[in-house]
Amino acid sequence: MTEQAVARQDDLLNFWFGPLGPDGFPRGDRSRLWFGGASEMDDAIRARFADDVELAVSGSLDAWGETARGRLALILLLDQFPRNLFRGTPRAFACDTHALRHALAGLEEGQDGQLAPIERAFFYLPLEHAEDRGLQRRSVRVYEHLVREFPAAAAQLQGFLDYAVKHRDIIERFGRFPHRNAILGRASTPEEITFLETAERFGQGEPR
Repeated sequence: MTEQAVARQDDLLNFWFGPLGPDGFPRGDRSRLWFGGASEMDDAIRARFADDVELAVSGSLDAWGETARGRLALILLLDQFPRNLFRGTPRAFACDTHALRHALAGLEEGQDGQLAPIERAFFYLPLEHAEDRGLQRRSVRVYEHLVREFPAAAAQLQGFLDYAVKHRDIIERFGRFPHRNAILGRASTPEEITFLETAERFGQGEPR
């Protein structure tokens, strides 16, 4: 892997996580960037990384998967960033299969074990985003393991596990995420319509 590729990965990971402390968590609060849904954050990602997302989708950056940090950078490009770049549109989910492929390959190779706790929390998100019951169950298992592995950080990691359980329960019930139906042009069942009246939409809101 070239020095330029490593530098680009470092730039991306520093943008997303900032400097990590000795506990393996960001020194500052990143929740606004990660989960705030603010248009200025989406615009910042678009300005800096939109081209990288397209390269990742095309497979041009697959060599990044040779290292744990490179694999994590790919997962962010394919799982998180499209949700910012294409919020409320079908393209928000269009890269999920690519992200899942990298997450599963990284798990098979044990790359997740080389990363800090918060990095691992994002490494596993493609499992949580899959409309598949088996993958949802695996998602909950890996987050449960993460919480057990780092008991001192249980408070920081518990939220990720809680969301994994929420996603699993939705897929167990419906086999898909009803909050994606309108965005993807899928007809909702009467049960899904009732569910959506009070359900969380996980940052995607109404179709654009």
